[in-house]
Amino acid sequence: MFSKLLIANRGEIACRIIASARRLGIKTVAVYSDADAEALHVTQADEAWHIGPASAAESYLRIERLIDVAKSSGAEAVHPGYGFLSENAAFAEACAAADLVFVGPPADAIRAMGSKSEAKAIMARASVPLVPGYHDADQDAERLAEEAAAIGFPVLIKASAGGGGKGMRVVERPEDFGAALEGAQREAAGAFGDERVLIEKYLTRPRHVEVQVFADRAGNVVHLFERDCSLQRRHQKVVEEAPAPALDPKIRDAMGEAAVTAARAIGYVGAGTVEFIFEDDAFYFMEMNTRLQVEHPVTEMITGFDLVEWQLRVAAGERLPVDQKEIRARGHAFEVRLYAENPARDFLPATGRLHHLLFPQETPGLRIDSGVRSGDDISPYYDPMIAKLIVWGEDRESALRRLRAALHQTEVAGVATNLPLLQAIAAHPAFAAAQVDTGFIQRHAHELLAPPAVERQDLLALAALAEVERRRAETAASAKASPDPSSPWWGCDGWRLNADTHRDLHFQLDDDTFAVTVRYLPGGLEIEAEGARLPASVMAVDDGRLLVELAGRRINLRPVWRGADLTLLWEGKAHRLLLLDPQAQVDRGEGASAKVIAPMPGRLVQVKVVEGQEVTRGETLLVLEAMKMEHSLPAPADGRVAAIHFREGEQVEEGVELVSFVAATESSTA
Repeated sequence: MFSKLLIANRGEIACRIIASARRLGIKTVAVYSDADAEALHVTQADEAWHIGPASAAESYLRIERLIDVAKSSGAEAVHPGYGFLSENAAFAEACAAADLVFVGPPADAIRAMGSKSEAKAIMARASVPLVPGYHDADQDAERLAEEAAAIGFPVLIKASAGGGGKGMRVVERPEDFGAALEGAQREAAGAFGDERVLIEKYLTRPRHVEVQVFADRAGNVVHLFERDCSLQRRHQKVVEEAPAPALDPKIRDAMGEAAVTAARAIGYVGAGTVEFIFEDDAFYFMEMNTRLQVEHPVTEMITGFDLVEWQLRVAAGERLPVDQKEIRARGHAFEVRLYAENPARDFLPATGRLHHLLFPQETPGLRIDSGVRSGDDISPYYDPMIAKLIVWGEDRESALRRLRAALHQTEVAGVATNLPLLQAIAAHPAFAAAQVDTGFIQRHAHELLAPPAVERQDLLALAALAEVERRRAETAASAKASPDPSSPWWGCDGWRLNADTHRDLHFQLDDDTFAVTVRYLPGGLEIEAEGARLPASVMAVDDGRLLVELAGRRINLRPVWRGADLTLLWEGKAHRLLLLDPQAQVDRGEGASAKVIAPMPGRLVQVKVVEGQEVTRGETLLVLEAMKMEHSLPAPADGRVAAIHFREGEQVEEGVELVSFVAATESSTA
C-alpha cells in the first residue's frame, strides 16, 4: 500500500478521499487554487500545495504542475477524484511516465470510453445493446442533419467527448436542428476541447439506470448492483437511489452481466460505471464513466463496502476483496445533491457566501458528504454543489422518510439553493410511488417549483420578532459594556421617556413593501401585520434559534441577518426579507428602462440582437457561458434594444448591465 497520496481534485470528493486514506493510514497531499486557499479539503489534508489561479484551466487541469507537486511532495500515487482530469488518458499516461500510480483505469480504457462514438462501436462488438443512433466520424452539419432525419425526431445531440449534461441538446423538430447543433458543438468545444457530437434517438420517458463495476489487475470483474439516476435537470442528476425501484429481477441480472461484459471488453481496472437507458423493459448502453461516480455513496450504503478503499487497494496491486457471489444488497438508499442554484430561474447556478450552513447529525442511516462550511464562498469557477445527503433504510419507504426528515433539518442561508425542490421531490406522491423517469422534474415542475405556502401575516410577524430579538441582544450587549448597565435607557421592553411603546417596521418581500407594527404590552408583544393583530412573545433563544409564541402557537425558527437582509429558516424553508429604512427613499423602478443584468460571472459567447432591434418578451438576447454551461438571457418585455455594453467573447462580472432595454410601453410614449 502507498504511504502518501496526492489528490488531484478539490471540494467534496477530495474530502471524501482523505477520509478513506486516513483510515488506511495513508498520508494525503491536497492541491489548491487561489480561490481554494482556505477550502475544507486544504485544512483536512496532511499537507497542501498551491497550483495556480482560480481558473481550472490554470490550476486543476495543469497536468505538468500536478505531476511536479506529486514528485516534490513524495507522493507515490495520484487519485483524480471525479471531474477535472479523472477521465483524461494523457494524465494517466503522465503519471505512469513519472513513476506515479494513477488510481484509476488504464489510459487505453479511458481513451476508448472517452469517445462516445468509439465506445458505442466497442459495445456493439461485445453485443451490449445500443440505442439507435449515428456515431461515425463525419461531422459535416448536413450529414448530421440527414442522419437525424433518418433516425427520426425527437433526437438527442450529445458531445462525443463529454458528460455531465454539457454539449447536449434535445431536438424535437427538423427546423430546430441547425441551431441546436451549433450550440451543442460550441458548448462541447468549450468544456472538453472537442466539438464532435453523436446523434441518438431520444426516448420520451426513459429511466437512467447505471451499474457500478469494479475490476482488478488479475482479471476479476464484479458489479455492485445498480443505481437509478433518473431524476435530472438539464441532463444532470439531482436524486439517485439504489437499488433501482420496480426493476424486474431478470432485467437487473441482465444489466449487471452486460455491465461486466462492457468492462471486460476494454480490459478495465478499478471503479467504473456503465450507464444504461431503460424503457419498456428494454435497456441500452449509453456510456461508461471510467472513474468513481458522484453517486457512489448509495452503493456503499446498500453493500457496506468502501469503494474508495477498493480503488486504493486495487491500484496498489491487490485483488478484489470479494467475488460476485459474496456481494449482497441490503435495504435502500437515496442521495440528493444540494446545489447553489435557482430552480425558478432555469436552475441558474448561484454564487456568494454561505452565511449559514447546518446539517442534521450524522447517524448510521444518514451521511453528509460536503466540501464547504458556513462562511465559505460558492465560487463561479467550479461546480456549485454544496453537499450530498445520503440516507439508508431497511426498505424504500423507510429510507424516504429519513430523507424527508434530513432535508427538513438542513439549513442554508446566503445563496439560493435547490433545497425546496429536493423537499418537494421527496414529498411528491409520484416519487413515493417510484413513478420516476428522466422527465419527472419537467413534468411536475408546476408543483415542484411552486413557492412555499405560508401565511404572509405570519411571515411578517416572525420577521418582526426576529428584529425585536436582534435589537434586544444588541442592547443587552451594549448595556453590559456600559459603565451603568442598570440605566433605564438600556431597557429592552420598549419603554422610552415621552415616546410611544411601539415600533413601526417596513419589510420588503417579493418586491413589495409591507408595514408591521410591534406594540410592547405589559404581558408581551402584539404584532400588527396585514390587518391582523397577533399576540406574540420571544420565549427562548438557543444557539441562534428562537422559540416564539405567535397567536397561541409555538414556533421554532432561525433568523440569519446580513445587515438589513434577513433569511428566516422556518419549517425547513428559507424565506428572504429586507428590513427597510423608513426614512430612505426606496426606488421602486417605476418608469425606468429595463436592464438585462449578468446573473453571474461568465463569458459572453453570443449576442443575438443589435442596437435598435425590436424584440418580444422571452426572446433570447444574449448567451452567457458560466460554470461550463450556457445560459440564455431573455428580453424582460416587448420593446427595443437601446444599447449593448459588451461584445462576444468578453468576460463579464455578476451584476453588470449587459443590455439597456426600452419596454414597449415606454417607447410608445416617447
